[in-house]
Amino acid sequence: MTDASINASTQSQTQGYEDEASFGDYFALLKPRVMSLVVFTAFVGLVAAPVSVHPVIGFCAILFIAIGGGASGALNMWWDADIDRVMKRTKGRPIPSGKVQEGEALSLGLALSGLSVIMLALATNVFAGLFLAFTIFFYVVIYSMWLKRSTPQNIVIGGAAGAFPPVIGWIAATGSMAVEAWLMFALVFMWTPPHFWALALFMRSDYDDAGVPMLTVTHGRRATRVHILVYTALLALLAVGAAFSDIGGPTYLVVAAVMNAMFLHGAWKISRRNEDDSEADNFKVERSFFKLSLLYLFLHFGAILVEAVLKPYGLGGWS
Repeated sequence: MTDASINASTQSQTQGYEDEASFGDYFALLKPRVMSLVVFTAFVGLVAAPVSVHPVIGFCAILFIAIGGGASGALNMWWDADIDRVMKRTKGRPIPSGKVQEGEALSLGLALSGLSVIMLALATNVFAGLFLAFTIFFYVVIYSMWLKRSTPQNIVIGGAAGAFPPVIGWIAATGSMAVEAWLMFALVFMWTPPHFWALALFMRSDYDDAGVPMLTVTHGRRATRVHILVYTALLALLAVGAAFSDIGGPTYLVVAAVMNAMFLHGAWKISRRNEDDSEADNFKVERSFFKLSLLYLFLHFGAILVEAVLKPYGLGGWS
């Protein structure tokens, strides 16, 4: 064998090793950023429930809810592999980049789905396991396979999937539903459209190229901006009103008042944008609103958590 052939063989083997999927690639299939939101809101739902949960059971509940959220992400990436290859924002994901095969993502998603549902039911209660199963089904089948590619209301209706985790956390603790759990659901549900529409505004070309009927594609940027303002106003009413429920209190009210004033101001600025303005200026306003939306949800649920932690000491809530 010549030196040239030896070098070529070595180069080929090295390239093969480089292309092999790492643990990080498989973990990326689980959408860890989305999973972090699932974990946090589910944890708040668990702690805000009016019962004490053993720390080990609580840890197991959050772990299996997180795994279920990751399973949904893997199944979503399997189904959306074709459009992920087209969109600039997603083409670096494990499947489009060629690091993970579609069949591997499907197998991982199905395995983790079954594991998370069964283990959550065993660790907490059957109702929580069944509700987790419904949430995975809703995200993968109702949202990813149906709504996402068929209607501009995809993110409005499909947003329910991301709003279920605090309800699951509550059910894991209590074995039942309550108005307070659905208030947390409503908070995430109403937050989701303006959050994602802001993203769609500065990533519109991605959805155009992929043929995804986001509101920016079907109704245009102007209509999307108006929708953001309307949903933000409705969200503000809901968020501030929740301060006077059993999950609210003085701390939550202060956070809600400040954050919703900022959020409404941001939505108003977006609604006043002129289509003749430069894209760079528009992107700056829309990106700022999108980043604010992440802080918005974190602080609201953080305030609910603070109220729940202080309540046993007579410091949380209005009592």
